[in-house]
Amino acid sequence: MTRRRWIADEVNGDRAALVGEHAAHLARVLRAQVGQEFEVATGEVVRPGKITAISDERVEFALGAELSAKSLPRFTMLLAIFKFDRMEWAIEKCTETGVAEIIPVIAQRTDSYLAAAAVKRQERWRRIARQAAEQSRRAMPPDIAAPRQLRDAMGRDGLKIVLAESEEGATLAATLTKHRPEEGISLAIGPEGGWTGDEMGLFCGAAWIPVSLGQTILRAETAAIAATAIAISTLAELRRVRSAE
Repeated sequence: MTRRRWIADEVNGDRAALVGEHAAHLARVLRAQVGQEFEVATGEVVRPGKITAISDERVEFALGAELSAKSLPRFTMLLAIFKFDRMEWAIEKCTETGVAEIIPVIAQRTDSYLAAAAVKRQERWRRIARQAAEQSRRAMPPDIAAPRQLRDAMGRDGLKIVLAESEEGATLAATLTKHRPEEGISLAIGPEGGWTGDEMGLFCGAAWIPVSLGQTILRAETAAIAATAIAISTLAELRRVRSAE
């Protein structure tokens, strides 16, 4: 039986701990006991952990030898801020699919109220990402950056791709296959209503490549999840082919 995985809040040598609400869920909701064993992620490393002490506010583990863990491609998403319930769903599902970093950006079509309230949402988004990472057995949750203006988030290294409703030729998978990125990608997902013409001009001026996901117009959260799945699977296949060459 596969052990459930937890991402440690504290790590000290061969000891780790969950604290606060994180510990309370394991202690009160799942009714864990001293001696039970789980997998514990400590940074990029996953180790078996046996509970040595447990309370409503703290669960402590003794850690065993490092377990093998699959690495994910480096995939950063610039996600324009949109309605929070849908955005939270996108963050959860993109975490499960494999995105490594999410940068919430304020676009021209981002509602002003959402833009103002986004700063206070960062910790909630991080909790959602951590829970989704544990559920999907990732070693680490994605980094959820502080919200920022689009212009301040565009300066990225490596392959940079922007989803554009106006693009009719290049697709995401074909672009990744053509450029064969070695270190992963940055991918920008627009808000409800898409990027404005001025914003697309900024992207093109900063060497971002516009691509399409197909002929239909997708909701922002659907586009984010679909794009993540396509990118991760394409990058994994490129890795496989490269290792076989």
